[in-house]
Amino acid sequence: MPSNLSPSELDDRIAVLRDNIRQLIEQAAGASGGQNEERTADRIAQQTEELDKLVAAREALGRK
Repeated sequence: MPSNLSPSELDDRIAVLRDNIRQLIEQAAGASGGQNEERTADRIAQQTEELDKLVAAREALGRK
């Protein structure tokens, strides 16, 4: 997926994911309960993994 995106599309997706992660962290700070915390942690991990892939793809484009 990331290899099909233009640099500006990658930048946009990266910004969205960073904002999503920030919001999830804020939610986690205000939430209580094991199940909610686990679900939020899973979502943060998923978003972070996607962000890492997009950042790597963006960096690869910058090297070309």
